[in-house]
Amino acid sequence: MSEKRYKVVYEDEQLIVVDKPSGMLVIPTPKKETNTLTDLLNRELDLRGVSAPNHSLRSGSGQANAHPCHRLDRETSGLIVYAKGKSVQQMMMEEFKNRAVKKTYIAFVNGKTAKDFDIIKKRIYNRNKNRSDEAITKYKTIERYSDFTVVEAEPLTGRTNQIRIHFKEIGHPLVGESVFAFRKDFKLKFKRVALHASYIRFTHPVTKKALDFSSPMPGDMEAFLKNGRKQ
Repeated sequence: MSEKRYKVVYEDEQLIVVDKPSGMLVIPTPKKETNTLTDLLNRELDLRGVSAPNHSLRSGSGQANAHPCHRLDRETSGLIVYAKGKSVQQMMMEEFKNRAVKKTYIAFVNGKTAKDFDIIKKRIYNRNKNRSDEAITKYKTIERYSDFTVVEAEPLTGRTNQIRIHFKEIGHPLVGESVFAFRKDFKLKFKRVALHASYIRFTHPVTKKALDFSSPMPGDMEAFLKNGRKQ
């Protein structure tokens, strides 16, 4: 890749927080893609000669290895936390599991939401485990336009594609959605799903310091807003 498309917004000896662009995978799929965010980040660390903490060495090499602590899908932009080493990754993942991490997303959804605030509680089927898991998403309406609504969504559980599935379930699939809804059923067109991980707050697993980060709305979503007609 000729230019660096992602942005490191925070880094210390144990963690890296990255602002991911839309269109970039976090880790390879079974197709074994290269130039994923994890690949590129580790190449950067190696080029910079970044060393891992003593408890996080990779094969005894002393080089840091960045491990994602959660996921963003390819189309979703925004903040993602990496750990330098497996032990720190496990500590961060435990925070996610215990719902100690606050994540907020900005989404554009088709149609006008009837409520200014609501909590979606709809179970999501996990095909890997052949079961339905509890899933809870809080949201508040930010602004209504003629054909879509800007919402701030906070997933209280961490199910795969939770926000996308939940808004489809309540009749407001995300603008640009093509997996959980048919694009042809909606007149609004967007080149990707309109979802951005805009804010994250958590406790540093090693220093125990409270950290929070925000990411501005990306250019493609900003441009879409400018062309929208308010109600």
